[in-house]
Amino acid sequence: MKTKEKKLVIGLPKGSLEETTKRLFQKAGINLYGKPRAYYLVSDDTELEIMLIRAQEIPGYIESGSLDLGLTGQDWIMETGARVKEVAEFSYAKSGLGAVQLVLAVPEESGIKSVKDLEGKRIATELVRVTRDYLRRKGVKAEVEFSWGATEIKAGKLCDAIAELTESGATIRAHNLKIIDTILTSTTRLIANPKSLADPWKKKKIEYVSLLLRAALNAEELVGLKLNANEINLKKIFGVLPALKRPTISKLTEPGWCAVEVICKRDEVTSLIPKLKKAGAEGIVEYPLNRVVF
Repeated sequence: MKTKEKKLVIGLPKGSLEETTKRLFQKAGINLYGKPRAYYLVSDDTELEIMLIRAQEIPGYIESGSLDLGLTGQDWIMETGARVKEVAEFSYAKSGLGAVQLVLAVPEESGIKSVKDLEGKRIATELVRVTRDYLRRKGVKAEVEFSWGATEIKAGKLCDAIAELTESGATIRAHNLKIIDTILTSTTRLIANPKSLADPWKKKKIEYVSLLLRAALNAEELVGLKLNANEINLKKIFGVLPALKRPTISKLTEPGWCAVEVICKRDEVTSLIPKLKKAGAEGIVEYPLNRVVF
């Protein structure tokens, strides 16, 4: 009798996080294939079954066991109250690395200056539960209504304030709104069904996927540097290199010279290269990384 093939069912977020998440999987070495607008994706790892689902729904489907594993925002885990297990935190959003903020915003011309001024007012948001919990902590009683979208245009017309997710605040400002408080800073989370984690095969597969995604995300923040140096300049060069890193040193065929290789933070490299050159480094090469496992 043919044994049923084991599968790990994964939910990836459809919408704002979709393209960034797909790129992360590709970089992790988990290649995804699917027609435009397809909701089912095929992977070259045949043990994975991958679906695109709205981020808002992923926690509930994982809690019910319809999905084993998924990626969604911390905000939606809190909003749904789903009982899931967090496997990893990944700091990326629509535009790249980083988090999003759930902010409280009002019209620029509004006299509202703080959350206390919203007593008895109306707030529109997609994250009703999170916003109500925030108001409760602040001791403010206000009406919180669910918004189906286009929330920014409602402030000052259909409601007094909005609670909206933003990466940079640019869209908020573009609608002539001002931020009066940050309710929550949210990052992307890899979450799993507790029963799936209790299954030895699924647990191992979840750890495998988590490791590859973490390695790919680590690589986004880092680059490699190669350079040649005379041994008499090594002390000066090591004084320039970030403390994190113990460089790899190899002897070159030319006496007294060696090759140095090191991993650095991407945002440090622009200022680092001129300093290395001044310290005596030659043949400096910067190269991208695909995966980095610490």
